[in-house]
Amino acid sequence: MLFKLSFKNMKKSLKDYTIYFLTLVLGVAIFYLFNSLDSQQAMLEVSRSQKEIIHLLIDLLGYVSVFVAVVLGLLIVYANNFLINRRKKEFGIYMTLGMGRRQISKIILLETIFVGIISLVIGLVVGVFASQFMSILVAKLFQADMSTYQFAFSQGACIKTIIYFAVMYLAVMVFNTFTISRYKLINLLNATKKNEKVKMKNPILSVLVFLVGTGVLGYAYWQVTGGIQELTTVDKILPPILMGIVSTVLIFWSLSGFVLQMVKTRKKIYLKDTNMFVLRQINNKINTTIISISVICLMLFMAISVLSTALALRNNMQAELTEMTPVDLNLYKTANLPESYMQYKKVVYTTEEQREDSKHPVSYTLINNGLDMDVLKDVIEFPIYATEELNLGKFLGDQLEEAKAQFPFVAYDILEDIIKVSDYNKVAKLYGIQQFDLSDNEYIVLCNYDNIKAIRDKTLSSGNTKRKIAGKEYVSKYTECQDGFVEMAGSHVNTGIILVPDSCLLPEETKEKYFLVANYNAKTAEEKEKIEENFRTGGLVESLEEAGLQIDGNTKINVIESSNGLASIITFIAIYLGIIFLIASSAILALKQLTESADNKQRYTILRKIGCDEKMINRALFRQIGIFFGLPLILGIIHSIFGIQFALNIMAAITQPKELLPSTIATAALISVIYGAYFLATYLGSKNIIKEEE
Repeated sequence: MLFKLSFKNMKKSLKDYTIYFLTLVLGVAIFYLFNSLDSQQAMLEVSRSQKEIIHLLIDLLGYVSVFVAVVLGLLIVYANNFLINRRKKEFGIYMTLGMGRRQISKIILLETIFVGIISLVIGLVVGVFASQFMSILVAKLFQADMSTYQFAFSQGACIKTIIYFAVMYLAVMVFNTFTISRYKLINLLNATKKNEKVKMKNPILSVLVFLVGTGVLGYAYWQVTGGIQELTTVDKILPPILMGIVSTVLIFWSLSGFVLQMVKTRKKIYLKDTNMFVLRQINNKINTTIISISVICLMLFMAISVLSTALALRNNMQAELTEMTPVDLNLYKTANLPESYMQYKKVVYTTEEQREDSKHPVSYTLINNGLDMDVLKDVIEFPIYATEELNLGKFLGDQLEEAKAQFPFVAYDILEDIIKVSDYNKVAKLYGIQQFDLSDNEYIVLCNYDNIKAIRDKTLSSGNTKRKIAGKEYVSKYTECQDGFVEMAGSHVNTGIILVPDSCLLPEETKEKYFLVANYNAKTAEEKEKIEENFRTGGLVESLEEAGLQIDGNTKINVIESSNGLASIITFIAIYLGIIFLIASSAILALKQLTESADNKQRYTILRKIGCDEKMINRALFRQIGIFFGLPLILGIIHSIFGIQFALNIMAAITQPKELLPSTIATAALISVIYGAYFLATYLGSKNIIKEEE
């Protein structure tokens, strides 16, 4: 009998389960989707290093999934509590008919199992099909071959999803049993007659608290976007974060009374239509949900910030990769340096062979250790000099203290790289970038790392441009740094190269390192991969390093794979967490509004009795839900404007996104879909609830 009753109750209460069911299905689908990368990786043609990156991503997503499971578990418990509260009167009737709490618990248990199994099955089906589209994303991120594509199912992700879901539902069942055991018959029967008492705050106090909250929030914004000190350590970052949290609570605590008092002074607005009813409903709702609406606001802030920042980082890294990887190979090795340089660079020659090798270019080392140089073409070799007369700190001069305050982790005693202009122009021609001319007494600073460039430009524009190099005084040709680089990288990270004229008499002992630039003498990707093996882990270069020959470098393939790997890891985790935060915050708002609609149904009945038609009531309900959904979103967006700026400053060491519009549009689209879907479902659900007959 209990089985039939549970099944009929579930069918009868189907509209009550809409938000609950939607949340469960989305949660299961997304959980499976982001844990099914093992099946995506298995069918893609990727390199060994890419496989290692994907394995790392899978491991990281496994740890993130534990956090996601906790969030979803709490959300399911909260949603289930809403469903139980909606049916208090029904449970009271069961008890008057002689049914005990244990039997009621069994009914709820069976209903929960029915809904759970259905949502698990549908969620897994949605997740399995959605994961096929994920394959396209994975292939694009890792530039993999999809010619062997076939329908993939991840058994591991499926098992993990079922286990995590079962644990979450076990917690829900325990919670339900505990909740039912505390109910009293009189409270159950009168549940629909109970309403929250409307609490009015002192308007003067509300205004004062609002001003304090906005003031504290403004100060926190100022600190994270520059302030009086750089936020480089946890003890410096934590205070503005705590101020932001506290001020958010203060703003929502005071907002209802503040806004209500402001609108009440405008009688034409306050008394128009159902505005008085809507404002008092919002006032009461915020008063009773201060903490939860503050948490929702912060979750939305995290979702927006994480998604926008990660997508901007991804887009920027992709845009810079093509520019910063113009050739197949960069190699360099430490030159024969005097003792002071050796100590600085931590170079130790243990054999005469190592010392002799350090006197010759990179090609000398490669040929002596068995590499056929015919596998390379467009080979350019040149020395890079460094002199104790010129380091970064000495170059900055009066700007040094400002630089140290802004970038405390930069090594300002590092020697400046010095390259003769003809050597650089050979590389620039091969790279397809700007070449330069210099007079005998001029130098040029090349720098494309924006933060350091800004400080160098201050120094150059101040007129203090005279620098002594190899015993001769030179002046800067330009009042700002020029764009350029010699070493490939995933982004603009060249902090400075000094170009000097060929006439500059740099002593032999000031050679810091030898640099080699080349392309692979190959026509197909397979031929390039074969040559690449010499410069990968376990190849020739690694064996040279183990022999102490101080050779190092980078390849185009390696830079692209590493950059794509880092960007992919950040993007996947950001999207995973962002969507979960969006779903959680949207679902909590929806359930709170549905609860309010059920509790305040009698008030809508009174509106009908005093002459309000259904169109007017629905409009009042729409505005009420719109304000309730809009307030945390608006403040969350404001938070994210400053949060994104702070995140970009932190990420400056990796890359410096300049174009946020594409990532902002993508984030806005995702929020519109998820947040909008919950808003629409909430409005339709609430409209049905207030139309129900007692």
